[in-house]
Amino acid sequence: MNTNLTRRNFVKTSLVAATALGLKPTLWAAEASSPRISVQLYSVRDDCKKDFDAALAQIAKMGFAGVEFAGYHNYTGKAKELRAKLDELNLVAAGTHIGTGNFRGDELKRTAEFHHTLGCKFLIVPGDGDFTHPEKSKAFAETMNKATETLKPLGMFCGYHNHSGEFKKDGDKTYWDLFAERTSKDVVLQQDCGWSATAGLDPAELVRRHPGRTKITHFKPVVVKEQAGKKSIIGQDSVNWPSVLKACREVGGTEWVTVEQEAYPDGKSPLECTAMSLAGLKKIW
Repeated sequence: MNTNLTRRNFVKTSLVAATALGLKPTLWAAEASSPRISVQLYSVRDDCKKDFDAALAQIAKMGFAGVEFAGYHNYTGKAKELRAKLDELNLVAAGTHIGTGNFRGDELKRTAEFHHTLGCKFLIVPGDGDFTHPEKSKAFAETMNKATETLKPLGMFCGYHNHSGEFKKDGDKTYWDLFAERTSKDVVLQQDCGWSATAGLDPAELVRRHPGRTKITHFKPVVVKEQAGKKSIIGQDSVNWPSVLKACREVGGTEWVTVEQEAYPDGKSPLECTAMSLAGLKKIW
């Protein structure tokens, strides 16, 4: 894959790809000089199920620039309507979590069309058992490579999100590192820093190990090994977030830092804890 396209050739290629998929050609905004902050909506999943529009409005009011989807609720199959709602709230579709099947066969065309209309640049698989399968892991990587051939000319990217199991080894290498080796540099490594810290790794080092591939990442607050005095709120937890943020800015190619809140300490609601983690992140921003 040619990674040294001129701007003119990139535009030409994008137009051809968009035409082939029946899409209106779109020139995506240039990469931001500094990451923006989004939230993974799984953080407030019950609120989204109850009233998706109201949940989006509350997220916008908190001050997030974008959202990463974990389902579309009453907007399933309605990309134009959801795009209009985001525009109304001054939010951006930072990314989405979708299953591997969306990148295979005819589903890839549908996936590209929907998310192109939505303005969603990063399409991430949140987990797949094949990733850590000794034999199937190679085929999984190839699925991501093939999808990239379709998505990249449109300015879109696919990738994978880790839990802790992705850091177990096959031989002398982790499945995470093997996936990085087997895939194009355009395939995103969406590191969930909370899970990598839980696995005993240094999230900042992982960003630096694979330069330019942390285009969208998860800042998930965690308490490792029940450390006293810690709680799962960014700035109060176990992760060295300033170090991770520095790595993202220096080498990660990071466009979106995505807050994911999966623990709700002190009896606080998901919305309250998400707001607290955003405040903690902004203190080190």
